[in-house]
Amino acid sequence: MERSLFYACLALAVGVCAPGSPQYTGSAACRKCHTDLTREFFRNPHYKGVAAGLGDDQAGCESCHGPGSEHIAQPSRANIKAFSQLEPKQFLDACLRCHNNSLGRAQIRRSSHTQAQIVCGNCHSVHKAATPRFLLAKPQVELCFSCHKNVRAQFTLPFKHRVIEGFMVCTDCHNPHGAPAPVWRSGARPRMVDAALGNEEPCLKCHTDKRGPFLYEHPPVRIDGCEICHQQHGSMNPRMLKRPAVVTICLECHNGMGNFGRHQTGEILTPTNHNIADPRFRNCTTCHTRIHGSNADATFLR
Repeated sequence: MERSLFYACLALAVGVCAPGSPQYTGSAACRKCHTDLTREFFRNPHYKGVAAGLGDDQAGCESCHGPGSEHIAQPSRANIKAFSQLEPKQFLDACLRCHNNSLGRAQIRRSSHTQAQIVCGNCHSVHKAATPRFLLAKPQVELCFSCHKNVRAQFTLPFKHRVIEGFMVCTDCHNPHGAPAPVWRSGARPRMVDAALGNEEPCLKCHTDKRGPFLYEHPPVRIDGCEICHQQHGSMNPRMLKRPAVVTICLECHNGMGNFGRHQTGEILTPTNHNIADPRFRNCTTCHTRIHGSNADATFLR
C-alpha cells in the first residue's frame, strides 16, 4: 500500500498522470489523516472486500469515495467524492453500485422514503454506526421515531404492539427500502408494508392461527386485510379495534344496505331477531367466534 502511494504521488509530481485522471492509492493512505474513521473499519461489514483481496476500486475507502491521488496531493472535498456534498440521487446511485440486488433497485427508487428525498445516509452511518447490524445511525426504533412522531404516539396507547418496549421493531412489518404492491389492498398501497408467507400481510408471521386457508373465508379479512377492523400500531380499544364496541364494526358491513351484509342467497346475515338494544347481541364475537375464518360454519359460529 505504501509503495502504491509513493508511486502515485511521484507520478503526479513528474506529470506522468494528467490532473484530470486521479489514481487509486489504497486505503493505507487514508489512515494518515482519517485515523478516527479507519481505526475500527476492520469491524465494518464493508471490510469484507478488503479481506477478500479485491482491488482498490472494489474495496476499502476508494471503492466509495473514488481515486484518492488528487485528494492526497491537495486535501480538499473538491478532490474526492465527499458524500456530505452529494445530492440524494447521487448518494443513492453510489450505494446501489454494490447493493443493487440486495435492496432491489426498482423498489427503493420508487419507495416513499426515496420520493421524500430520504436516502441511505439519512438512516445509515458507514463509519460511526450506533448498531453493528445494518450500520444504523441510531437504534432502529429511535431512528424511525425521529420522523414518524405520530406513530410513536400510537405506540403509547393502552393497547398496542410492543415496539417501544423492545419486543419487536418496525422492520418486522415494514421494508424501509420499499416493497411491491401487495395482493391485499393493492389499490390503497400500504406504506412500505413487507409481504410475508406467500405475499400475505406481515401480521400473519406472528398471528399464524389467522392465516388459513379456511373453508369459509371472511371476505373483508382476505381482501382488505387486518386493518379493516384493527389499528395496526395502537388503539384505545381492546384488541386494537378501530371502534370501542364490536357491534359497530360489524354493522359497517352487515347492515343490509345493497349487497353488503347479505349472503349469496340474498339472506340478510344480520337477522331482525338480533336486536342490538338487547345486551345479548351487542358483542357479535360472543357467538361468531371464528370471525377471521372457519372450517366448520359459514356464519363463523363456535
